[in-house]
Order: sequence, then C-alpha cells, then structure tokens
Amino acid sequence: MGARREVGAEERRHRMAARQRLTADGRSERPEEAAESLVALHGTDPATVYLSAAARMRVPDAAAIDHALYEERSLTRLLAMRRTMFVVTADARPLVHAAAAHAIAAAERRKLTAWLAEGGGWDERWLAEVEDAVLAALAGGAESTAAELAQRVPRLREQVVAARGKPYEATQNVSSRILRVLAAEGRIVRRRPVGGWTSSQYRWAAGAVPVPTPAGEARAELVRRWLAAYGPGTEADLKWWTGWTLTEVRAALAAVGAEPVGLAEGAGYLLPQDTASEPDPGPWAALLPALDPTPMGWRGRDWYLPEDPADRAALFDRSGNIGPTVWWNGRVVGGWAQRADGGVAHRLFTDPGREAAAAIDAEAARLRGWLGGTRVTPRFRTPMERELSA
Repeated sequence: MGARREVGAEERRHRMAARQRLTADGRSERPEEAAESLVALHGTDPATVYLSAAARMRVPDAAAIDHALYEERSLTRLLAMRRTMFVVTADARPLVHAAAAHAIAAAERRKLTAWLAEGGGWDERWLAEVEDAVLAALAGGAESTAAELAQRVPRLREQVVAARGKPYEATQNVSSRILRVLAAEGRIVRRRPVGGWTSSQYRWAAGAVPVPTPAGEARAELVRRWLAAYGPGTEADLKWWTGWTLTEVRAALAAVGAEPVGLAEGAGYLLPQDTASEPDPGPWAALLPALDPTPMGWRGRDWYLPEDPADRAALFDRSGNIGPTVWWNGRVVGGWAQRADGGVAHRLFTDPGREAAAAIDAEAARLRGWLGGTRVTPRFRTPMERELSA
C-alpha cells in the first residue's frame, strides 16, 4: 500500500470554493443547485436559508427561493441531523429522512408521550385522537397556522405544567410539541410563513411520510454526498455534522469505500474517485450569514478560522453558533452585520490587501442591494454582529 496522501489547508480551501459554489463564476442559477452543493441548507433561522442560497446564486432572488419552497416545492424543511432544522431538495428528502430524521422523530415521539403523561395525565390514545383531528383539519389541501388549528382542534389548547415545584416551573401549551412531532414524522409540513421570508411563524399543511429506505443504505449515501461537498473530513467532523454514533459513521465510510488522506488534525477521508488535487479557483470573496452551512460543515475549523482566539470568540455566541462571516480565499477574515438603516457594515481582523478589500466591498454592496428594505437580525447574536449592527 502506498503512502497516504497529505491534503493541506490550501487545497481544502480550494475544494470548499469549488464544491460549495462560493466563487463568482461558480454560483448557481437556481436555489436548488445551491442546496445540492451543500447537501442541506441550515434552517434553524429562516433568514439563513435565503441568505445562504443568495450568496451562491448568480442573481439573488427571494422570489425564486419562495417559489422553490412554497410553489414548486423543490425545497422542503425537515428536522434532521443533530435534531436541527434543515432545508433539502425534494429529491434528497427521503434519503435524509431515512438517514437521520426517522430516528429523531421516533425519539421526539417518546419524549412527547412521556411529557404529556407526566404533565397532563394524557395517554397515547388521547394523543392519537388529537393528531387525527389535526390531520382532518388539514385535509383537502387546507393550510392553517398553529393558532388557527387550535381553534379547530380545542385540545391543542391544553396546557402542561413543566418542572412543577421547581424554580423554573413553566406552563406550556401542548400544540407546539404535538405539531413538532407530526412534522418530524413528515405527516404535516411547513408552508408559506405569515409575513416575509424572515418570519418563523409558518402555516401547516398535510404531508406524506417518505417511503422507507434501509437506514444503513441511507447513511452511506448521505456520507457520500457530504464527502463530495465537504471532503476531506474526519470521522469527528462527520460524527458532529450528522449526530450519529462513531460506529454508524465508520460503517457509512466503509460502505462508500472512502479513501484515507492525511490532514493537519489527523486522518481524513475522500471519495475514491475524488482524490485528485483541486485546482486553484482564483481569488474570491463572500459574505456568509449566521449558521451558514459552510462554516457549520466541520467540527475541526482551524484551517479556515482566524488564528487569534479573540477574533474567533467575536464570531461565535456562547453556545458555539457562528455569526455572519467575511471570507477571502477560503478563510474567515472578518464579520459583518446589517445596521438599523439597512446598511451592511463589516470589520476585518487584519488588512488583507487592496484586491481583497475591493472584492469584499463589492460583496457587501451586492448583499446590501439584494436585501433592499428587508431587515435581518440573526436569531443567535454574536459579539461582532452586535457591535457592527449598533
């Protein structure tokens, strides 16, 4: 067996740019292409979906993303890897459901039934009756908000006292938990939100549970797609990104015949047909939103984050969520935020040179022009975002 090929940080950055449509000439025509290039768009914050797709589109267009999500339905939301909300293409949904969402939905149902029994004394039969009533209310293509469903299904207005007798005791409505589990299982789906594309108050519609796929096969295919978009990566990267056990990650890597390569942090993997070096894509700049799939793609981030610990700390909140970032040639060189007047402000950690500064300014102007009058505040705010938005 020959020596394991070493893949340096520069080559990893070249791959990132080419695979994830981050260069100007590599941008997508359609939002579905952006989603495919990243495997999934991070959907915890509704605005991230639009901003991530727009950063990778030749002509950013919120209406095109709306059309893909709510008219053509070529993009769809689901609770998946790491029990996190993602947006994937309709073609990828059965795969992601089998590989990650199905097990998460089962765990969510177990927690829901225990929570209802402890907090309200309701059993699984009661829950099934409520769920049947919800599905009946959405029959025939009807769409309703949670509040509208609660009017039609009164038991959704029941309340549970959580952590009774403790300092953090709280009264909670059952509706959000029940709808969340129905959505995790695919029995209902999120449709157009109330308000604009930054809103997280969705209308609900009846869904269809994907045809079952063997979980092992689905995990292998998901790993194949991840390696194509994010490789090379380590077992730790994949374990973190998927939320699987290490045993499941290793089985999926073996199933796709992943080839080991050497990385600064240890052994990494590439697809067997993807081991050739990636050519230099040339200079590129990007302004990516909070929770963008690129910086959220790996657990080990030293090869693209700034070296100064203070600079890194400014980019993350206390839970480790990354905020809006400025990129130059595959490295994070600063952060950005939208001000109250709609302007886009950014700050760089060091002087990257005249060419980089001009390219970053052009991306900021592009983003500002696309946002127009839409005001975006990340759901998870970071020190730099707060500073720049003031």
